[in-house]
Amino acid sequence: MIKNHDRKFKLGMHSYTLHLSGFGESWGFQEYGEHHSFEQVATFKDLVDIAVQVGLDVLHITLVDIQNDTSDEHLAECRKIAEEAGIELELNVSFNAPSDPRVNCTVEESLHIAHKLGCNLVKYSTDVEHPEKSSHSCLAPSVMTQLIDIYNQFEAQIGLIEEYGMKIAIENHCDLFADEVIWLVDKLNHPLIGACCDTINSLMVMEGIADCVRKMAPYCYCVHFCDNRVFADPDGTHSLGTAIGQGNVDCRAIMDILREEAPEGLDTIDLEIELPLSGHSLEEGREMELQGLRESVEYMYKELGIGFNAAKIYGESNYFLNK
Repeated sequence: MIKNHDRKFKLGMHSYTLHLSGFGESWGFQEYGEHHSFEQVATFKDLVDIAVQVGLDVLHITLVDIQNDTSDEHLAECRKIAEEAGIELELNVSFNAPSDPRVNCTVEESLHIAHKLGCNLVKYSTDVEHPEKSSHSCLAPSVMTQLIDIYNQFEAQIGLIEEYGMKIAIENHCDLFADEVIWLVDKLNHPLIGACCDTINSLMVMEGIADCVRKMAPYCYCVHFCDNRVFADPDGTHSLGTAIGQGNVDCRAIMDILREEAPEGLDTIDLEIELPLSGHSLEEGREMELQGLRESVEYMYKELGIGFNAAKIYGESNYFLNK
């Protein structure tokens, strides 16, 4: 049996999982030099209701999910909706999102917003740019210049981070190698500042998934838990998102690493799925996202032992029965 086999986590969802319904953010359109946004067809209350219905404990949200309305009145209303439903909130922001600038925010602004929402964690995408030949660009001089600027942005807000008791998680968001995230966290050297490990983003900088997770786990205060199917066809090699447990990622092995190596500050695992839309209408894609969410929650609770509210829906977890 692995060390910390019985360690439990809350189960969260990155709202990007439902991006075709206009939640989270729009992503990937930077390849076409475009900003893009899907129509938001549901409200923040609808999002919270979905979280309750599928058995989540936490919602990992963006500013888009609250309609970019950061007035005190609206933030208080959203906080009340979540608290009354028994759903905790985490905030996800970017500095310079390449596809959807609606999610952009400064460190100071994000801390105030998260505090008013009742969050205990803010996750940051740094949007660092690497040289075109990115495979060997980890900690390259042009990258280090950007990392130093990001360090200064966080360092300037240490007092506010401490005042709010807010956990900070810096992500390997398709733009940072694991070692670059670790460099930032080490240099900031503060107990409230850690990493967010996205378990699939390492592929974008050509890092191995297992190696990335093992490196980042000791620093993790947040995890975006993903699964992908990797395959080749005459057009090349592709990586496409799936519901959790339905791709080529060994999800149990990833959780074993996190249970053994992650600090106590990691108390939530946020699932994130991105299903291929090609060949489907937008309406069909929205239904597929909801179905993929349901299947992912059930799998993560039953087979990986993640989540608390899910027990009300799915009964006992096979993970804890099959030690």
